[in-house]
Amino acid sequence: MDILKALEVCGGAARRPALARLGVDDAALRRAVRRGLLQPGRGLYALPTAPPDLVAALRNRELLTCSSATTFYNLWSLPSDGRRHVYHRRQEAVCGDSAHHAGLLLPPPQFQPVAALADVLIHALRCLPFAESLVIVECAVARGDMTVDFLRRRLPGNRNGTARAVLDWVDTGADSLLETLARTYFRQAGIHVQPQVYLERVGYVDLLLDGWLVVELDGRHHADWKQVQKDHRRNNESVLQGYTALRYYYGDVVYRPQEMVAQVIAVLNRRR
Repeated sequence: MDILKALEVCGGAARRPALARLGVDDAALRRAVRRGLLQPGRGLYALPTAPPDLVAALRNRELLTCSSATTFYNLWSLPSDGRRHVYHRRQEAVCGDSAHHAGLLLPPPQFQPVAALADVLIHALRCLPFAESLVIVECAVARGDMTVDFLRRRLPGNRNGTARAVLDWVDTGADSLLETLARTYFRQAGIHVQPQVYLERVGYVDLLLDGWLVVELDGRHHADWKQVQKDHRRNNESVLQGYTALRYYYGDVVYRPQEMVAQVIAVLNRRR
């Protein structure tokens, strides 16, 4: 296999044995290094664009896991504290302020220094705050890559009670982490929530609360004008049909959820 394609399979960086298993010989590696295509270092070869976390994991013989593995599995994630979350068979070998996770259930992928998906999710449930772990797990479950029952069976005992409690709120049907979080916050407040409801001449709305309050969620930072007009027309049509419409953005859902919930409850109480 071509050296560049082999490194792409490995995520952008790899050690010599992994490249050899993909059919890359020493001569090809030397040619790539001379041409400046690779950044070599003690048996490690990386593209200039390789993710720094990946390179660090390979250098330290670690496996990325928890929130540090979400990119490799294309999982939803919230802003983190910047720490690397890793597995190493010897905890004392973990470098710097990285968060160490013990124990693996399944073998990791063959060509990338990342824990298996099940281990990534279990580590996230045990390690991260409620909202962060919820969106990661729900993304995997909604895609069909994991089941709640599988995770629950592997989180026994009192010490995993907090992790299992997160699983109680995992659902399917959300199109984004904003829908997952907003739906959960509203349900925790005792509000009846229906996700992805189809309204005639409006289309699918993100959330329908108590059968009449439409909540739309927008994660875009810079919406184009045509889309803004389309959203406003949808809101107007829903109001004409007797619904009330509210719209919230990323900052509202992620950083100010209590304010969002309070506003929704105030609107619902008017009808009640």
